Amino acid sequence: MKYLTIVLFERLGLLLVIAFVLTRIPGFRSLLYREYGKMMSLVHMCVFGLFGITGTITGVVIIGDSTVIRDFVWSVEEGQMVVSLSLVAIVIAGLLGGPVVGLGAGIIAGAHLFYLGGIGVIANALVNPLTGLLAGWTARFFSQERVISPLKALFIGVFPPVLHMQLLLIVEPDQENMIAIVNAVGLPLVLSNAIAIAIFTAMIGIALREQENEAALATKQALTIAEEALPFLKKDSQQEMAAGITELLYNRLKLAAVSVTNEKEVLAHNGLGADHHRAGDRLITSLSHQALTSKQMQIAYSQADVGCKNDNCPLQAAIIIPIMDANTATGLIKFYFKKSQHIRPVEIMLAQGLGQLISNQLNTLATEKLRTSMRDTELRNLQAQINPHFLFNTLHLIAALFRKDPVKARHITIQLAQFMRFNIGLVSESLVTMEKECEHVNAYIAIIQTRFSKQMEISFSAAEGISHVHIPPSTIQPLVENSVQHGLRNITAGGKVTVSIEKAENSLHINVMDNGSGFPEEILQLAGQTALKSRKNKGAGLYNVNQRLISLLGEQAKLRIRNLKSGGSEVAFTIPNEDLRKG
Repeated sequence: MKYLTIVLFERLGLLLVIAFVLTRIPGFRSLLYREYGKMMSLVHMCVFGLFGITGTITGVVIIGDSTVIRDFVWSVEEGQMVVSLSLVAIVIAGLLGGPVVGLGAGIIAGAHLFYLGGIGVIANALVNPLTGLLAGWTARFFSQERVISPLKALFIGVFPPVLHMQLLLIVEPDQENMIAIVNAVGLPLVLSNAIAIAIFTAMIGIALREQENEAALATKQALTIAEEALPFLKKDSQQEMAAGITELLYNRLKLAAVSVTNEKEVLAHNGLGADHHRAGDRLITSLSHQALTSKQMQIAYSQADVGCKNDNCPLQAAIIIPIMDANTATGLIKFYFKKSQHIRPVEIMLAQGLGQLISNQLNTLATEKLRTSMRDTELRNLQAQINPHFLFNTLHLIAALFRKDPVKARHITIQLAQFMRFNIGLVSESLVTMEKECEHVNAYIAIIQTRFSKQMEISFSAAEGISHVHIPPSTIQPLVENSVQHGLRNITAGGKVTVSIEKAENSLHINVMDNGSGFPEEILQLAGQTALKSRKNKGAGLYNVNQRLISLLGEQAKLRIRNLKSGGSEVAFTIPNEDLRKG
């Protein structure tokens, strides 16, 4: 018994070597992640069935209670019985592939045992498909685990040899001889099979962790490089962007060389072969054009595929990564290698992730540029919305004041110049300091207060120490204008508009109140949320202000509009702490 146990463990060493090779086959991963269809299931049945046949061929032959040593078991003579190690492969097939794969592999291994013949042929042939089926059903209890733990596999591995011994005792007619055989081989089979299955599952777990670790490292490296590449991607010049990207990738990834191209030519090359791989070279290789057309990564495993005409070029292989803008391939990043053997799965994984990240960043930058362009367009529209009547009325006011109060006229002229200068410069900056915004508001208030001195009074107060805070330009003035033109339009005397800027610990609160007629109930909920088309309501000003606040400062900065119980209305908004920028 001891001798047989040692022999079985020696033979199992060869099976475990084969198992190790199996775990390195890319298609084997589909079993680990339960990603297999009908065709892949058939392939795995055949693979594990052949693995089971290998377990039989590397098994041992016994006569009675004596062991016959052979290099390989190609045939079994009358009176002999083969002690097969096929159950190891069949159990693994069932645990990984389920009942279908386990049964199929068991039928293949069992058919081979039936062909060999010898004592116990029926039991040997039946135990394999039964074991595969039962192992597959057992695996359903562990469906949440990608790979069953070695301890559980050790426990499961005890039962197939026991089932085998039971079938031998039930099916075979020569009970006395069979009892002697079972006593001789039972314990060695149980020990060897259980331990081998446990080792196999441990090997699978190690292979899986290796893949995950490689993926994690590649992902981390891709994210880091993509973040470092962002300043170069923001360059307006394609050549500057390409030069920065190639230098970054060459230094970080330790490649033989890196190139960046557009659809027609090489923009930059860094690394080996720089004497003949130059910026401005036309794209001539078929794989480059194929990558642009198919929008899929291509791999060149030979110098012919690389397409370099220089016979002494040190670059023998490459990964060609398309860079996507929207749904179009606008360029390529090429990773060059000295040998095709240097292209490992981790390099391919890194290239795929990096290409997608850079494409996403380019799309994000394009979206930001579009948003900036739209904002500039909105500000130009805001310039165009300056009421010409306001300008004409102010000029008429200045002309009248020059006769009555020249000093006041000069003051209003200066305020009008300040007001117009600010509006002309709206598109130059997305945010301005509160100091400039307050000057703009004060200029408007000075003009309006002079024009309507008998009808209304406008007060303005601002907390100290807020001049450095940034705010979207022309944000407060349209709110004051809304109160003057709409809130107080029916007020002939005693009108009041109060503008206050208060400083809290984490924010600034801007508030514009009036004692006018307030917002009509039917538009109160819509004010600021949509551009009201009615001439009477004039909702475009509030809407434009609200949209710019949200887009530049966030949802928390949106306008809050309500009618006051005492009469009039209040329009307020908040500049959050993260948007307080010190100059």
